[in-house]
Amino acid sequence: MTNMHKLIITVTAIIVQMTSLRGGLVFDDIAAIRENRDVRSTMSCLSLFFNDFWGTPLHKEQSHKSYRPLTVLTFRLNYIFHGLHPLGYHVVNVLLHVVVCLLFHRMCNLFLSQLTSFVAALLFSVHPIHTEAVASVVGRAELLSAIFFICAFIRYVQEIRKREYKGWRCCVETLTMGASGMFCKEQCLTVLIVCSIYDLAHHMPLEKRMLSPWIRQSLWRVGFLIMSAGFLLTLRLKLMGWNLPVFNRFDNPASAASYPVRHLTYNYLLSQNIWLLLFPYDLCCDWTMGTIPLVERFSDVRNINTIAMYVSFVSVLSVATLRGKERKSHLAALCVLVIPFIPASNLFHPVGFVLAERVLYIPSMGFCMLVATGWTILWRGRARMLAVTALLLLIISHGFKTAYRNLDWYSDYTLFSSALKVTQRNAKIFNNLGKALDKQSRHDEALYFYQQAIRVQPDDIRGYLNAGNVLTRMKRYQKAEDMYLKAKSLLHPFNGGTSRVLRVTQSYLQVLVSLASLLSLNSTRLEEADNLYREVISIRTDFTEAYVNRGNLLLKLNRSKEAETMYCRALEFDQLNPDIYHNLGVILIDQGRNYDALSFFNKALEIDPDHGPALMNSAILIQESNMPPGDQRIANERLQKIVNDGKENELVYFNLGKVALERKDLALAEEWFRKALEVRPHLKSALFNLALLMTEQQRPQEAILYLRKLLETHPDHMNALILIADIYVNHFKDLKAAKQCYKKILRINPRHMQGLHNLCVVYYQAGELREAELCFLNAVNLHPKVEYIQRHLEITRKQLRSISHHPRNPSKVKISETESSSDKQVSSSPTSER
Repeated sequence: MTNMHKLIITVTAIIVQMTSLRGGLVFDDIAAIRENRDVRSTMSCLSLFFNDFWGTPLHKEQSHKSYRPLTVLTFRLNYIFHGLHPLGYHVVNVLLHVVVCLLFHRMCNLFLSQLTSFVAALLFSVHPIHTEAVASVVGRAELLSAIFFICAFIRYVQEIRKREYKGWRCCVETLTMGASGMFCKEQCLTVLIVCSIYDLAHHMPLEKRMLSPWIRQSLWRVGFLIMSAGFLLTLRLKLMGWNLPVFNRFDNPASAASYPVRHLTYNYLLSQNIWLLLFPYDLCCDWTMGTIPLVERFSDVRNINTIAMYVSFVSVLSVATLRGKERKSHLAALCVLVIPFIPASNLFHPVGFVLAERVLYIPSMGFCMLVATGWTILWRGRARMLAVTALLLLIISHGFKTAYRNLDWYSDYTLFSSALKVTQRNAKIFNNLGKALDKQSRHDEALYFYQQAIRVQPDDIRGYLNAGNVLTRMKRYQKAEDMYLKAKSLLHPFNGGTSRVLRVTQSYLQVLVSLASLLSLNSTRLEEADNLYREVISIRTDFTEAYVNRGNLLLKLNRSKEAETMYCRALEFDQLNPDIYHNLGVILIDQGRNYDALSFFNKALEIDPDHGPALMNSAILIQESNMPPGDQRIANERLQKIVNDGKENELVYFNLGKVALERKDLALAEEWFRKALEVRPHLKSALFNLALLMTEQQRPQEAILYLRKLLETHPDHMNALILIADIYVNHFKDLKAAKQCYKKILRINPRHMQGLHNLCVVYYQAGELREAELCFLNAVNLHPKVEYIQRHLEITRKQLRSISHHPRNPSKVKISETESSSDKQVSSSPTSER
């Protein structure tokens, strides 16, 4: 029967969680995986143990201080096999959830009957509260820590129940699994406390004369576990630089409130967590800010929920402390329900959220054990049919809710849209929904939600910052500046002698940087923008974005040496930032140091192999610098990688066309040039090179069409005028049209040698010898050292003398194409353009 139970639990868990496989990388997944350099296989594995969960060095002030290197390691393994494709990440999460369900079933069998254990595990497998932990890839931290938590608890309970056990081995194995789980998520360390409480309860003496054996058997193990937990916490604090994370007051409003508001709210939130376990209907991806209003008075009716929660807890605890047969199972369930939740309860240190469904993943095990125990009591009584019916309805309803809730995690848009159905008081949700729409270039809709965020939370600068950013993209610059200035006015970081670094938020710095970037679009306000960048750098000297942006601004001011200094300064604080290496490469190109520039581009690609600008610019640099064939192959591979990654643009297509031209693959070159024009129909380099390609393939009619389209937008394009005149002469014998083209060239540049020479040749071919002679004389005067012009002048004069001697039968001498490569009737057409 046990094997059948395991099969049912496995199948049920997979069925209800299969809908999560459709999801992408959303919400926190973006920062933890897509933007986390530690996930990339090009980074050293050692970096995982010095950075936080999001890839920021733990010693930095802006670090979140969450330390989960083993979880990040699993993301890294996913990336090795399938890059950033989300399916693989979700498959692993579903499989881990199945493993947790089976381990939980095994743990329940230590305390409960087979039937009760099966019911508890089945309830756990379908509970909707787990959707965030499973459907969100970052929820893997919960799944992995749960696996180590259960394994450690099972191992400890099995050992202490033996009559002959090896105490040291039991403690060391439990400590090892607990510490490993802590490196997946900090919450797992609480298993040592759970084991200690269970150990004390298991060996608690019934009579005073049994006290001595109890002390010998239990207290030293408990002491070892407690001291080990203290040591691990100390190590954890040392890794954090002895600094606890500091959260924004909007993330947990109660933490900034005073007595009694803070205490009433914290206690009420405990009851809300229990309510989510009992009735997981309204689920939300973000419970911060104003989602749950503060409990500000003792008369608030919500305090009844708090009282009811404590009364219920005391009632269950009283049952668990009785000398009854099921005392240990109730105690184990309570410990698993309560102890792992304590780190998220605000009792010891404020956390960065109001509620978080993911932190209830392990506590829900204790809850399911208690529910299953109560159900068993009904089933053993006279209400067996009612108990079975109620259980089936609960399993089915929870299963459907879980499967449906997983669909909300399909994309950022669906996720935050579902959150707005739960609450309209959370400005963060409005902001995040606006960002999701902004990514889809739905700027007007995004602006609406940013304005709603400002309405809901007018003292939060993030709404103004986001609105300013989208208004900048909409080119509504004055309104964008107004938004940035409003955000800037909301925070005055410099007061008295207090350290200003500690009082400035990341959002405030981002406001200054965004405002400076906006001002830099106006050439008359570059110095004003530079002052803002310098202000940011003075506030926080390690804010690399300010250095990078100021370097970009200095390039606009033609202060390349200072820009290079800014980038080098940024590298001192962030040696793993590919943008900095890329920008340094751009500067070196301007200085003509192509090989040094290429080395910087290569360094950027070592850090981030998918860095689009570095891939593009390095490939173009290789092509234009005529580097060895091996490098040319690398250039082609890099351009192709951009296409394979779906980041292609018209410049990528154009340069792939150039590579194909160099390989003499004319058909492929034509295909790439046409794709470039599909993206940008008036890209002059693609139009010209495609026309040149058509000409070489003896397709003059098509070439003419592309050249005319090019000249519509770029009427002074010299090479296009030369080429179209060449086609008129050599393919259509339309000397009049060719003559107009050359005259247009000379109006633009009277000294243009090729245009002037070819006009002279057209005069000659049209039989206008006097005009040809005058034209060649002008050309010789302007370019006296060009031999073939002088030779063509002599041919023209010889023809004139022949006509004067034999006016009825002149013998025309041709300016032959075969005389030399530069003596063609019309000088050679322009070469392809970059």
